[in-house]
Amino acid sequence: MHAISENIPLLLQGIATTVALTLLGYVFALVVGTVLAVCRVSPIPPLRWAATVYVEIFRNIPLLSLLILIAFGLPDVGLTLPYFWCGVLGLTLSSAAFVCENVRSGINTVPVGHAEAARSIGLGFFGTLRHVVLPQAFRTMIQPLVNVFIGTVIGSSLCSAIAVMEITGVTQRLNIQYAQAVVMFLVAGAVYLVLSLGGAYLGGVLERAVSPSDARRRGPDRALDVQAGAQA
Repeated sequence: MHAISENIPLLLQGIATTVALTLLGYVFALVVGTVLAVCRVSPIPPLRWAATVYVEIFRNIPLLSLLILIAFGLPDVGLTLPYFWCGVLGLTLSSAAFVCENVRSGINTVPVGHAEAARSIGLGFFGTLRHVVLPQAFRTMIQPLVNVFIGTVIGSSLCSAIAVMEITGVTQRLNIQYAQAVVMFLVAGAVYLVLSLGGAYLGGVLERAVSPSDARRRGPDRALDVQAGAQA
């Protein structure tokens, strides 16, 4: 505890960096992943092929390898980024592939007849997605996207491999100084746990908020009907 109390400002700085990495990487991944999902369901074959290639590549590259390639490979082609933004870029590229698949799966849950009805009243492809398909698909996408958020939180710990001083990097440095590995990494683990549970809680709140009100009201009734049937 002495090692922790002496380094609270450094630990808080590491936590702030972890939060910034996670939020920036996740928000950018939502944008990129949604665009990719639209490309994957578009009627234009080249867009579908390009999005499919992206997903297959970045979904199957380990995040650590991707971060190292970005941090130490981009300078070889004349592009130098701060290590923090290399971490954000790596998290974005990796998480966007999973966001794309989750959004595409959500789109596929919407009945085809709804899209056909939208087209019959004159809506184009993007109008159908915006006004009909995506609002319905969003309800089914919340929990999968929460899982992507948790993966982004945990993946941010790998940014310490490219000298980003987020909470894992800070605890590694303090462990070298104080030789208190258990205490230091318990602190890091607690930070990731709180962030992940917080994201899961907010996802649950959002899911309940967008779920149909009549479905919420019918939930207890369905349970009572099952019990009544069992008793009969």
